[in-house]
Amino acid sequence: MSQSIADIRRDYKRESLSEADTDSNPFQQFKKWWDEAVKSDIDEVNAMTVATATATGIPSSRILLLKGYDQQGFVFFTNYQSAKGKEIEQNPHVALLFFWKELERQIRITGTIEKISAKESDIYFQSRPIGSRIGAWSSPQSSVIEDRKVIEDNFIKYEAQFEATGVPRPPHWGGYIVKPTVMEFWQGRSSRLHDRIQYTLTGHQTWNRERLAP
Repeated sequence: MSQSIADIRRDYKRESLSEADTDSNPFQQFKKWWDEAVKSDIDEVNAMTVATATATGIPSSRILLLKGYDQQGFVFFTNYQSAKGKEIEQNPHVALLFFWKELERQIRITGTIEKISAKESDIYFQSRPIGSRIGAWSSPQSSVIEDRKVIEDNFIKYEAQFEATGVPRPPHWGGYIVKPTVMEFWQGRSSRLHDRIQYTLTGHQTWNRERLAP
């Protein structure tokens, strides 16, 4: 007999998280957990859920890959004309979620989003594998297409077009930076009494740190 969905559960016992364990700066705390996650050989450690919403508040989410972070925020790249790009244009409030189940940890980030500079996008674009660069030209992301042959034919077309000149960054493709206003660090604990430490931006680079009930 298959297990009931409601009966699927796991008790978290690996670690704890106290206020004394956390840095006063949430970006430094992120770096600490990030470094530990990288050393843990988590598969696609930079995978994160990116949640956006329309101007009227209808949400959507998808998995993307983090491509950089610093004290300013968290960077990812995508097609500006995609569904997420159009939602970001309408509503600059977004959320990120990292879930590292091997460490029984989550990091929740909410904030505002804006495009990074064209120069930064150009530099990253040229670091991508050539197939990915051609793919950025080939796919009208989120648009309805007749069948897969549309993007396969586009790939062949752009591969030939840029064979001699190299592949430039499409004007509709580039990076965004999410600038956090709230960051929460969640450590799984036994009996669902999880540890949750939340940082809230209260001024210029000033953060209030507090514990949330699980």
